[in-house]
Amino acid sequence: MNPPLPPFELGLYSFGELTPDPVTGATLSPEQRLKDLLEEIELADQVGLDVFGIGEHHRPDYLVSAPSVVLAAAAARTRRIRLTSAVTVLGTEDPIRVYQQYATLDLLSGGRAEIMVGRGSFAESFPLFLGGPPLDYDALFAEKLELLLKVRKDEHVFWQGRTRPPLRGEGVYPRTRPELPIWLAVGGTPASARRAGTLGLPMALAIIGGLPERFRPFVELYREAARTAGHGELPLGINAHGYIAPTSQAAANEAYPAHALVMNRIGRERGWPPITRAHFEGDRSPRGALFVGDPQQVTEKILFQHELFGHQRFLMQLSVGTLPHAQIMRAIELYGTVVAPAVRAEVARRGALQTGTA
Repeated sequence: MNPPLPPFELGLYSFGELTPDPVTGATLSPEQRLKDLLEEIELADQVGLDVFGIGEHHRPDYLVSAPSVVLAAAAARTRRIRLTSAVTVLGTEDPIRVYQQYATLDLLSGGRAEIMVGRGSFAESFPLFLGGPPLDYDALFAEKLELLLKVRKDEHVFWQGRTRPPLRGEGVYPRTRPELPIWLAVGGTPASARRAGTLGLPMALAIIGGLPERFRPFVELYREAARTAGHGELPLGINAHGYIAPTSQAAANEAYPAHALVMNRIGRERGWPPITRAHFEGDRSPRGALFVGDPQQVTEKILFQHELFGHQRFLMQLSVGTLPHAQIMRAIELYGTVVAPAVRAEVARRGALQTGTA
């Protein structure tokens, strides 16, 4: 039987963007960007946020290619906040090393480590680690996830597959708690949603564009797969882009230039149409995907999506592109001290009404 679902959790994630400031044109040094990122995680802990995630990329516009190293540094500067990858690109990682890295982080942080695995949104890791795109990426990912789950469960591993040499009872160390959380990140692929439910893994659903309602079928697939496999109700998280400022107009004016710069560059790589200010404003409307606004707007939007999905966790990427460090710190403070308490209180009230304990 699964443990009860946790109270509603709110957090942040970052890829350690290293792009020019859209206003000044200046790019921070890697040293300064890492220093700023650690200060952001430390503040998130101080203002009571629940989770901070660090993503993995292998591009010049994102600094973090080794999330576990950054998270280990953050562990030494924080006390309560949980620390997770967001995501670990498992298809180009060795599951044994992934487990060892995050087991070590778990020990360093006093049991605050998590792993969020996913297929990744870019392909730059394929030539680095595989020599090129695999012939069957889904089979590769499924096999590596199977091994990661087995290593979490068993100290001595017996396993054979096609992606690496077999294991014949070798020990994997260090060991940490057997319930080390492993989340499966999903971008809207039905097969991935079914996989998470079937395996009994918490699912993190990325919604970074369009109407959130169109993702409800993926959530239903996930929950139906979990029920069919006998796992009951599993945690669900939503990951999204956002930004918070004292006023709605300030939030939009500050966030748009950096957001457009990054999304339009990625769009040129993938053949997307350019993002205009009108498109941006539509996406930050009450039913859009962007959480850009003042604290009240962001609170209402989180609660609107909670009505849609009934999720247990919400993670926001505050800076899609480069914004001044002081503005990010202000946004984190507003998120932790204004938005998070209001969201938690309302979700708790809704829960009490549903259970008849109000």
